[in-house]
Amino acid sequence: MYTVFAILIIITSILLVLVVLVQNPKGGGLSSSFGGGAGNQIMGAKKTTDFLEKATWTLAVVLIVLSLVSNFAIPRHNTEEPTEIKAQEQIDDAIIPNLPAAPTTE
Repeated sequence: MYTVFAILIIITSILLVLVVLVQNPKGGGLSSSFGGGAGNQIMGAKKTTDFLEKATWTLAVVLIVLSLVSNFAIPRHNTEEPTEIKAQEQIDDAIIPNLPAAPTTE
């Protein structure tokens, strides 16, 4: 299930990037000072601008919702003990051979 959410998040992200790149900058900038800003009004691109803005907001909201919902789909299996505990148990269970007492020299 998590894989489905991951794929949907990637697709939504790519679409969001494409929609943002297609939009014309709304700031004045250099294009409006040279008469480039009036092109949108003459060509009737107002509806396209509205659609792209709504698509941007919709994709952004979908991306946030998918990211939050995917958190609940992450597989969490706690059936195994952590490796640190297993290693400590192996050390505790290990048979330590009896070493002969060291001879004392007096």
